[in-house]
Amino acid sequence: MTRTTNARIAGFTFLFYIAVGITSLVLFGQSTSGEGIAAKLAGIAQHATNVRVVILLGLLQCFSALVLAVTLYALTRDQDHDLAMLALSCRVGEGVLGATGIPATLGLLWLATATGADAPDIGAARALGAYLLREYVALTATFFAVGSLLFSWLLLRGRMIPIPLAWLGVVASILLVVVLPLMLAGFIQGPMTNFVWLPMLVFEVAFALWLLIKGVAMPARTQSA
Repeated sequence: MTRTTNARIAGFTFLFYIAVGITSLVLFGQSTSGEGIAAKLAGIAQHATNVRVVILLGLLQCFSALVLAVTLYALTRDQDHDLAMLALSCRVGEGVLGATGIPATLGLLWLATATGADAPDIGAARALGAYLLREYVALTATFFAVGSLLFSWLLLRGRMIPIPLAWLGVVASILLVVVLPLMLAGFIQGPMTNFVWLPMLVFEVAFALWLLIKGVAMPARTQSA
């Protein structure tokens, strides 16, 4: 594919990924809005259709990560092939790790809707539900953040997009690379952790629109050659 085609596919996929991710969070949040494990499981049973949609959206997010891995690699490999390959590997890891979380959602759906002889006792259901409801998003997101940092750095070095936009991507990625492992280890908790995603959201939306409208320039080192 040409650079223009890769840029447009990447731009569309960025916006699609964001829209699907936000929709998934809203639907799952509505389904698990109750207080306590029993209430959350009851909410999942009541909104079983929403949870099934979340599962499908999860698959779409995984494939979106893979598409971005390939297209961004194609756009940046001429600047530094090794770093671009490492960035691609991180984004592929993001997609694969995201897929491993889908069985947990399926398990929650089964746990919430099981009846008769197949239903576990109340104590076991609560214990298993508490385990499955634990969030490990920071693990998958760490691979995303490292891949984003590498791609943003290559875009900055190659002067392929406006320098302020590239720097925004680098800074937003560094913030996540620092914070997400601390969240995963439990050193940082609470709703305030959601705010660290705002710079990345601004960057990805602006970057996606730039890719769709302007595309990307050839890397500076290629132009010099």
